[in-house]
Amino acid sequence: MTNPPQGALAAAASAASDLPGLDRVLAIANDKGGVGKTSITANLSALYATAEYRVLAIDINRQANLSDDLGYRGSEIDDQGDSLYLALRKGEPLTPRPVPGRPGLDVVPGGVELSDLPDLVNSLIRREGSGWQLALARSLSPIAGGYDLVLIDTPPENTHLIDLALGAARWLLMPTRTDAGGLVGMQLLAERFMKAHQVNPALSLLGVVLFGTSRTATAIHATVRDAVETAFGLPSSPMLTALIGHSERIANQGRARGRVAHELESDAANQPAWWQSLRDGERVRGRIPSTARNVAEDYRNLANEVLDLIVAAEKRADEGEGVAGE
Repeated sequence: MTNPPQGALAAAASAASDLPGLDRVLAIANDKGGVGKTSITANLSALYATAEYRVLAIDINRQANLSDDLGYRGSEIDDQGDSLYLALRKGEPLTPRPVPGRPGLDVVPGGVELSDLPDLVNSLIRREGSGWQLALARSLSPIAGGYDLVLIDTPPENTHLIDLALGAARWLLMPTRTDAGGLVGMQLLAERFMKAHQVNPALSLLGVVLFGTSRTATAIHATVRDAVETAFGLPSSPMLTALIGHSERIANQGRARGRVAHELESDAANQPAWWQSLRDGERVRGRIPSTARNVAEDYRNLANEVLDLIVAAEKRADEGEGVAGE
């Protein structure tokens, strides 16, 4: 696809600046799968809602794993992405749905009804030119002001859908693993970020978060920090201090139960001692390990750092200073 003319980009950028309510929209994205995008979206959304923020989570992934992590798959709100698809096709406001048992948290579900979304995007490109990337922003803008935070969970390896999220977001939060695949995905996303910034000048990189890593692998973390600086062309790394440690068992148990890390932490604390379960003839294998506490603390640290960074940036903007990462 050829680059749009500068006049078209300027028109799209002007249109983006006219859309209100998007100041606290975060796109959680990486062009690689398996780097923690959905887990981070679910855990941060649930933590902020628990802290009595009004939160909206948007799932633009046809696999809809967010519905597993937050426990609403198959519930009455799970429309498999139908309302999201229709809103984008018709240019209408999104229809959020409250997540059962999670006060303060609404979702726009994803699912199999989004299978035709790439074809819709191609239609938008033909019809609107460079302004197509603002389709999600236009549908989100009328309702975003009713929330303290909006988080968008993006699919891997689908550049057009990632572009929709970047067109609507004020902030990009990028999880990555320390392996080669995660870093390649980060590099590819950095390229999407630079292009999206032409259409959505308000978009900024909030930071990069290491996911599924050893908490003590400081040498590897330093290597990733250098890669982040190179990918985004920044003088200092935007890698966050908080990281999400490796615990495949916690991740699998959380998704199977529809429980996020801090809820598993509570469940683990309230379960009988292992010896008591064994004595009572209960299965020990399905127990929640005590490491749930470590993972829950990682997510709490990340939630605090993300919010601190946003508040600090808003304060700088109020004082007339620039925002790092623009």
